[in-house]
Amino acid sequence: MALHVFVILLATLQIHSQCGVVVGVTETTCADAVPMRLRREVISITDFGGVGDGRTLNTWPFRKAVYRIQHLRRRGGTLLYVPPGIWLTGSFNLTSHMTLFLARGAVIKATQDTWNWPLMDPLPSYGRGRELPGGRYTSLIHGNGISDVIITGENGTIDGQGEVWWNMWRQRTLHYTRPNLLEFMNSRDIIISNIVFRDSPFWNIHPVYCSNVVIKYVTILAPYDSPNTDGIDPDSSSNVCIEDAYISTGDDLVAVKSGWDEYGIAFGRPSWSVTVRRLTGSSPFSGIAIGSEASGGVDGVLVEDVHLFNTGIGIHIKTNIGRGGYIRNVTFANVVMHNVRKGIRIAGDVGDHPDEYFNRYAVPMVDGVTIRNVWGQNVQQPGSIEGIKNAPFTRICLSNVKLWGAGGWQSSAPWRCAEVSGAAFGVRPWPCAQLATTLTGGICSGAV
Repeated sequence: MALHVFVILLATLQIHSQCGVVVGVTETTCADAVPMRLRREVISITDFGGVGDGRTLNTWPFRKAVYRIQHLRRRGGTLLYVPPGIWLTGSFNLTSHMTLFLARGAVIKATQDTWNWPLMDPLPSYGRGRELPGGRYTSLIHGNGISDVIITGENGTIDGQGEVWWNMWRQRTLHYTRPNLLEFMNSRDIIISNIVFRDSPFWNIHPVYCSNVVIKYVTILAPYDSPNTDGIDPDSSSNVCIEDAYISTGDDLVAVKSGWDEYGIAFGRPSWSVTVRRLTGSSPFSGIAIGSEASGGVDGVLVEDVHLFNTGIGIHIKTNIGRGGYIRNVTFANVVMHNVRKGIRIAGDVGDHPDEYFNRYAVPMVDGVTIRNVWGQNVQQPGSIEGIKNAPFTRICLSNVKLWGAGGWQSSAPWRCAEVSGAAFGVRPWPCAQLATTLTGGICSGAV
C-alpha cells in the first residue's frame, strides 16, 4: 500500500509541474490564476469498492469516497485516484478541497440508465430547463457551492455516452433538459486540466455563477451531428481562463453566457473577465460565441490565437430583442480559419425565448467589439454585422481582417451590414459603408 501511494504522489507531482506556471516563462498565460495544489492525502476509488470492469456500477463508491473526503477533512485536501479501467457510474457530486485524478487509461463512463437519472431545479437565471420547461437532469459530475477543486490526470477520459440522450432529443421523447457532462455552480477556485471529455449528453463543461476557473490542456470530442454538445460555456461567471484546448463537437466550441431573457435580467449576474487562448477546433455551428443567452451582461472577453476549421461561423456574437443586458469590451485577435461557412457574424436577431413573458422592450446593447488580425481561407461568406433597429451596435472595429473565398478575396460574397457604427482598416473584402475608414469622434480609439 505504501508503494501504491508513493506512485500516485509521484504522478501528482508530475501533473503539478506540467500544469502550473511552467509553460514557458515568456508565454502569455492566465492559467496561473488558480494554483495547482499538491494534496497531502491520497485515496483510491477501489478503497470504496469500485470496480473498473466496464459493467459494475460505481455510483455508490464515488459517492462514498466524496462523502469521506467531505466529512473527514485532511489538511491540504484529498486526492481521489481513479486507476486504469472503465468505471461505469451515475451522477455524483464533488466537494471542496479535493482532486479527482484520472490515471492514464482511466475512463469514468456514464451509465445509460436514463430512467433513474436524478433531477434538479432549473437555474434561476434561466427560469426553466434550457430545452424544456421545468427542471433538468443533473450533470454526470456536479459541484455546488464548493471551492478548491481540481479535476486532472494523465489524459484519462470522462465519457458521457450521450447517444441515448441525443436520440431522445431527436425523437422528442425527453421530459426534461439533458444533463451536462460537468457542471460547477456557485463555486470558485476550480482547475480542470489534462482530461478528455467525450460524448456529453448536452453541454460539456458548464461553470455557472462561478469565479476563478481555469480550464487548460483539455480535449473535448463529440460527433459533428450531436445536438447541443457545446464545448465550454462560462455562464454568469468571472475570471475564467480557457487555454490550450482542442474541441470538436456538434455545437459552439466556447459560448459565453449570462442568463436567459427576463430571468437573466432579474438575476443580474454578468460574465466578465473571460480569456480564451490557444484553442483549436471544429464545429458545424460557432467557433467562439458570445450569447445568445447574455441577459445578465458580458463584459471583458479576450479571445486570441485560435485556429478554426470545418466550422459554421468562426466568430459569433448573438443576441435578440428581449435579452436586455449588454455585450461590451470584447476583443478577438489572431484568429485563423479554414473551410468556414461565415467568418464573422454579429447579429441582433438570434435565439428563442423561454416563454411568452419576456420583455419586448428589453433591447440589448452591443458596444466595443474589436476584431483584429484574422485570416481565413475558403470562407464562403466573410461576414455580417446587423444590429437592432433604433439600437445600433456601436464601436465595432475591424483591423487586418482577410477572409478569402475559394478563389481569393475577389470571389468572396459581400458583407451585410445594418444598424452598426465603427471603423474598418485593412479588411478584405471591404465590409460596408457603415464602418468608417478613419478614426473620428473617438470611434474605436485605442481599440485597433
